Amino acid sequence: MQATRMGICWRLFLCSCLFLESSSQDFGAQTQFICTSVPKDMDICAATLQNSVTGDDLKTTVMQLRETVLQQKETIMNQKETIRELTSKLSRCESQSSAEPGGRRKEPGSKNTMGDVSRGPADTLAQLSQTLQSLKQRLENLEQFSRSNNSVQANSLKDLLQSKIDDLEKQVLSRVNNIEEGKPTLRNETEQRGRVESTLTSLHQRITDLEKGQRDNRPLDKFQLTFPLRTNYMYAKVKKSLPEMYALTVCMWLKSNASPGVGTPFSYAVPGQANELVLIEWGNNAMEILINDKVAKLPFIINDGKWHHICVTWTTRDGVWEAFQDGVKRGSGENLAPYHPIKPHGLLILGQEQDTLGGGYDATQAFVGDLANFHIWDRKLSVGEIYNLATCSSKAQVGNVFAWMETSLDIYGGASKWTFEACRQLN
Repeated sequence: MQATRMGICWRLFLCSCLFLESSSQDFGAQTQFICTSVPKDMDICAATLQNSVTGDDLKTTVMQLRETVLQQKETIMNQKETIRELTSKLSRCESQSSAEPGGRRKEPGSKNTMGDVSRGPADTLAQLSQTLQSLKQRLENLEQFSRSNNSVQANSLKDLLQSKIDDLEKQVLSRVNNIEEGKPTLRNETEQRGRVESTLTSLHQRITDLEKGQRDNRPLDKFQLTFPLRTNYMYAKVKKSLPEMYALTVCMWLKSNASPGVGTPFSYAVPGQANELVLIEWGNNAMEILINDKVAKLPFIINDGKWHHICVTWTTRDGVWEAFQDGVKRGSGENLAPYHPIKPHGLLILGQEQDTLGGGYDATQAFVGDLANFHIWDRKLSVGEIYNLATCSSKAQVGNVFAWMETSLDIYGGASKWTFEACRQLN
């Protein structure tokens, strides 16, 4: 047995040189060396004759090898293309997860080709954290109010809300851990975000109910609306529509340090025209007022984090308009939607720009900051009347079309109400 194994192991492979010449048509007049294996105990010449091949067989073998190489090359190219596609998709996914939301904002009222701003996990978590902080601050204020009034029911509800917020913070922390560990979260992203936003809306409503105890102690017009985040779901809706108007004055107090642009303090849309009446500041552009989708740039500078009183007057005759900031006339113009009356039966929204009647909100257009004492008249106020409003004079009037009252608004998405009294809380 061992001798047999040794015999097999000692087989030697020797190269015998077979000199072949084929026609120049087949291979050209070239010398080729064909290596073949020869057992140790076999005559080399016999083995050479035994293993000799013809030119035709050699040509066939070469062609088969060439075809095999070409097939392998094609396979490799296909695999490289697949790898490039997968790498490109992976890069896009990583960019979407890490990119900040934003981009160029579309013109108000234009076709919504951009849709709602796409947010990656990092930006979503940042917004959730800011919302939770806002709710916490409101709870702290309620806690102080409850202690001063010794309300057992309020304390009990406050503890329940605090527990809910703690649960939300755990969910946020869990998402952070998943992202850091590279676990897939996109599959359940929509469902999880829906649950969190539903919980936040429920919390906001319950906190609002609790705040009614404070509201009973203040006049219904002594409040401000706060929009802490640039979202497409935080807004206030005026309960009644506007009448047909051939002149108007719109006044309000604003406070914001948002950049770029404070967003849309209000928008009024009617069937067939989303931009019937809009006040907006977007990007690095000046604030604008739109009437029937016609635009006038306003000379306001308000994004300095301080309270400012602004008014805009307008009449259909020649489309004449005037702009006032802090009681002082800052600019005027004409040909703003001349002889076009403001249409009735629309929807007035605070904090969002409508691309459709009552919808089509875009986070990049949302108002960020505080808004108070929003009034509308169906006439052009005089310079003196506007000055009285800006200086909180006892002679100041309220809007005859819309007057600032808590009972006149429905609030959605986490926007909050705070006590506010003009001229006493300025800056």
